[in-house]
Amino acid sequence: MMQSKTLIVTALATVMVLSAVVAYLPAADAHGVQAQLQSRFVRIDNEQFSDNTLQTGEELTVSGQLKSLVNRDLRGWLSLFSESENAGNRWEFLARDPPGNIFDIPAGATVDYAITVKALEPATYHVHTQLNVEHIGPGLGRGQTVVVTGEPILKPIPYGNIVYQCILIGAGLGVTFATRPWQVI
Repeated sequence: MMQSKTLIVTALATVMVLSAVVAYLPAADAHGVQAQLQSRFVRIDNEQFSDNTLQTGEELTVSGQLKSLVNRDLRGWLSLFSESENAGNRWEFLARDPPGNIFDIPAGATVDYAITVKALEPATYHVHTQLNVEHIGPGLGRGQTVVVTGEPILKPIPYGNIVYQCILIGAGLGVTFATRPWQVI
């Protein structure tokens, strides 16, 4: 009995010390490095930006190539990942090539892509191509800093869409609670 208590206390103390050590280790940051899982499946090559300084309302086109590194077809969708010092990060998507939300990436093939967006809020952004591959996850291109100046462009809020989505979410939650209450609690 005494040995098991000693073992439990020793294990708990070890976990506490290791977690404290990990908390004080310096954070690693690697700009432009894709997630390891992503880079083994699809590589984002030749990422190019149409400009690095814009006025609000002007368009930015990000283009490049998606190179499949595997011998099976994949499905993916493109977006932009942007971060800035403010909480806005506002871009309006105008066009995507390949068109549509989800597209196929043939095995071993290279797919050209382009994303065109309009800047809606001034800030200094760091923008990356973001490729999400089905059942694998997201990966980022190298990225570039883009400076947007000018007055913010305010877009009307589509309240009808918000109400519609709330109704769908509420119906889904209602069905979940009604049919599986033991799993929700």
